[in-house]
Amino acid sequence: MHWAEKEREWKGPFYFIQGADPQFGLMKAWATGDCDNGGDEWEQEIRLAEQAVQAINKLNPKPKFFVLCGDLVHAMPGRPWRKEQTEDLQRVLRTVDSDIPLVLVSGNHDVGNVPTPETIAEFQRTWGDDYFSFWVGGVLFLVLNSQFLYDASRCPALKQEHDHWLDQQLRTAGQRACRHAVVFQHIPLFLQSIGEDDDYFNLTKSVRKEMADKFVEAGRPGLREGAGEGRDWSGEEAPRSFSRQRERGRALDRTGFSPSSATGGSVTLACEPQLPRLSSRTAEAALAGWLLTLQ
Repeated sequence: MHWAEKEREWKGPFYFIQGADPQFGLMKAWATGDCDNGGDEWEQEIRLAEQAVQAINKLNPKPKFFVLCGDLVHAMPGRPWRKEQTEDLQRVLRTVDSDIPLVLVSGNHDVGNVPTPETIAEFQRTWGDDYFSFWVGGVLFLVLNSQFLYDASRCPALKQEHDHWLDQQLRTAGQRACRHAVVFQHIPLFLQSIGEDDDYFNLTKSVRKEMADKFVEAGRPGLREGAGEGRDWSGEEAPRSFSRQRERGRALDRTGFSPSSATGGSVTLACEPQLPRLSSRTAEAALAGWLLTLQ
């Protein structure tokens, strides 16, 4: 993806759409209680994803981009149905308006709970880079591979490269004194508080403290996450909720993120006035979304 040099300059407020966990195959697997091997049907996810894309395409003015924060399909690397789920999601995403760039973030279902060089290479062949940065409207956006932060025991060299790159990017954010820096990742640093116990849906205490310290030192960028629950913190201030999003494809909270530097609203693709109302409450889940305006 390429943004012109002019995108490094702040020119006024804009917004983007965030979604997470389209996870084709999850609903059937969850319903049958076989999340490891189930997921041989995903018609419902296709329908909901199509409705989500249709809603996004009707937005006026158009969002600067549409980001999906991981778990693009349900089948883990090497599992049955992965190829078919991937092809169907790619077909749906090809219908996103060509004027709305698509940003894809890797999740554990995309590269594995414990990624390997092979699973990372597969993601890169299928979806593109697993971590990268870009500028839009004077804002620096960082896309992380949070599985490296979860368990990189089978790909330590790749994690080292990722960490070195992130340190460089955060230095850039500080040196350029960019108006905002926003981080996208799949696994939340924490769900309720930065000192909470370790859990499947968060990063370990030591990792989350290390990452939080890095972000704060670099200038307190906003953090946007996929599975679990997004959080915003500003140094010593108490954390404030973004929108809670989990792997069943729906937003579990309403609007949450509204610091002085940004305003936002949970769209869930159904509750904003400029979005067409979808057919059912379940349809609100179709790529649980966020509208975030940066000012």
